[in-house]
Amino acid sequence: MTGPAPVRPRVAVSSCLIGELVRFNGGHSRDRFLAGPLDPYVDWVPVCPEMEVGLGTPRETLRLERSPDGPRLMTRRTRADLTGRMAALAEARAAALDVDGYVFKSKSPTCGLHGIPLYPGAEGQPVDRRRRGVFAAAIVEAHPLLPVEDEGRLHDAVLREAFVERIFAHARLRALLEDDWCTRDLVAFHARHKMQLLAHDPAGHRAAGAVVARAGTRPRAEVASAYTGAFHAALAERARPGRNVNALQHCLGMLGLDPARRDHLAGVIGSYRAGLVPLSVPAALIRHDAEGEGAAYVRDQTFLSPYPDELALRHHVPA
Repeated sequence: MTGPAPVRPRVAVSSCLIGELVRFNGGHSRDRFLAGPLDPYVDWVPVCPEMEVGLGTPRETLRLERSPDGPRLMTRRTRADLTGRMAALAEARAAALDVDGYVFKSKSPTCGLHGIPLYPGAEGQPVDRRRRGVFAAAIVEAHPLLPVEDEGRLHDAVLREAFVERIFAHARLRALLEDDWCTRDLVAFHARHKMQLLAHDPAGHRAAGAVVARAGTRPRAEVASAYTGAFHAALAERARPGRNVNALQHCLGMLGLDPARRDHLAGVIGSYRAGLVPLSVPAALIRHDAEGEGAAYVRDQTFLSPYPDELALRHHVPA
């Protein structure tokens, strides 16, 4: 079995985060990780809702305000209500969205995912700080299994690695289903992703496997829809250290190593479980031994190399 062909995730992003001069003050909020290490490996789909509804830059600042009909998106100085225009744009964008992930601008009343303040009106202090931005909320509601983050949370090593892992997995499945695939192709795809799915969600791993097992007896479109739902739902669950250990042990069990080498690898997996080494260490050793043993099934598991190694995102030690 050969490994999956390299893919480039399509990732929607708030335009300011990759250096476009679209902020309210005429500037940008270029993020070093997105516009730096990640940039060579993804295809960005820049989006600035404020510019798309015609606000231009520089522009008035916006905020969410309480009303009987729900939060309203208001300009601070001229008191223009932009809720309808922004909601219509979000609906249109959500309907046409074809991406593997989305990175939103944090703290934005349009694009923020977490902790957006809601004000009581033109005056006063926030009455709620747990809202989403108007545009971001519509996208997330329309695409609940889409990997989404804001650039602030991507500064956390664990969240950054989890997001990047998911966008590459989504991209691989998209590439498969956009091609002229057959049941055999889906079986091979699922075989490569078994340990990755197991590390995220054992029940989801079984659900995806059940779809594959019946793939030859169902219409292709139905199979694609069912597998996509099961695959994305499984990956939406966090791959915690205990489940990673389970996947590592499964990989180890499939290698025909001599007792000394097996004991050594088992010890390294134990060190990962104890929080002494990062996941990159046992994963690299297992992949190396799989290469040496000619164990293609283990070598090609996406769990061992879920995105380009150059991104080096698995070097954090689990808490």
